Amino acid sequence: MNRLITSWGAYDLTRFPEDPRDPLRAWSAADAYLLRHLAGETDGSGAAGEKGGSGTAGPTDEEAAKPVDLSGSVVVVGDRWGALTTALAGYGPTLITDSFLAAEATRANTARAGFAPDAVRISTTGDTPPSRVDVLLVRVPKSLALLEDQLHRLAPALHAGTVVVGTGMVTEIHTSTLDLFERIIGPTRTSLARQKARLIFSTPDPERATGVSPWPRSYVLDADSGAGAGLTAVNHAGVFCAEHLDIGTRFFLRHLPTGAGAAHIVDLGCGNGVLGTAAAVADPRATVTFIDESYPAVASAEATFRANALDPARAEFVAGDALSAVPGGSVDLVLNNPPFHSHQATSGATAWRMFAGARSALRPGGELWVVGNRHLGYHVKLRKLFGNSQVVASDPKFVVLRAVKRER
Repeated sequence: MNRLITSWGAYDLTRFPEDPRDPLRAWSAADAYLLRHLAGETDGSGAAGEKGGSGTAGPTDEEAAKPVDLSGSVVVVGDRWGALTTALAGYGPTLITDSFLAAEATRANTARAGFAPDAVRISTTGDTPPSRVDVLLVRVPKSLALLEDQLHRLAPALHAGTVVVGTGMVTEIHTSTLDLFERIIGPTRTSLARQKARLIFSTPDPERATGVSPWPRSYVLDADSGAGAGLTAVNHAGVFCAEHLDIGTRFFLRHLPTGAGAAHIVDLGCGNGVLGTAAAVADPRATVTFIDESYPAVASAEATFRANALDPARAEFVAGDALSAVPGGSVDLVLNNPPFHSHQATSGATAWRMFAGARSALRPGGELWVVGNRHLGYHVKLRKLFGNSQVVASDPKFVVLRAVKRER
């Protein structure tokens, strides 16, 4: 747990799921910079900001020293762990998030700060956004596609007086980032960097023809995709490798287990759902549960499953924390391509939680199949948890591993 001190109070914040051993902070310098700006705080330097997409300089500290009026409709997009939303909870903001984990962290952090459950509204990136936005705060995401989609969805709700401020670390804000704000919202400039963070200021242009979001997109898997050949993959913005099949999944599809019969299969960390969909095609009696912490990923998996003319009664789609919602001993096969990043922080904790959850969810004799980069050493984790780990296939970059839950 770590404390964020703001003009509205001091807040003890955690990530989700909460782990006292987690060394990673639940807020960043970018969050703190934006909150200082909203409160009208200044360091007194008076330095001008740098040029942004419009080629105009950012405001001086004195120009930015006036607090932002937060009495209207406040929308926060992409708050990583709820730091911004918690600090502004007294204004009744709407959080729009692509992440189940971020939503749960926000609920926990606002409750810890003493706010009622309905103090903030939490919606997903696929929900209908508010019809009017007076203050739009954007935590710049890793995915440029997700930013593009969200700005397109929110642009109709903006008006000439809407205050639009983005924030991110300097490594997260690129010319392409500013170009999106400029093209979809209006004239855009940036602040000076503070503690390696930067602000983005956009002035809405209600007359601007912004077009529509190009998402979701789809493609057909080629003949080199093993069990997935010929399948249609549907991808919402923000999903990993949304414009083409990633090489790890492609390798996994070439070695996908088949012949499970009337089995319960889980596609864990499902992304666009091609693994689970291919498994469902290979085993017509199988049922598949698609699980991901990303709301766009779950929406993509459902769209992929339906796009391939499979019976929707054979599938369940869950946004959640690994296998925490799946009953123990209820699963025959878990397919997993685990991420090794959590909101841009490299961590093995997510994979460990997935593997441990799989062991609990599998029936005796059930199997976990994992694909990963060879250097990640997943076989060591699997041996610790399952007591066994078998290499099914490997190439110079990837390895497919199989672990079996043994009878007690």
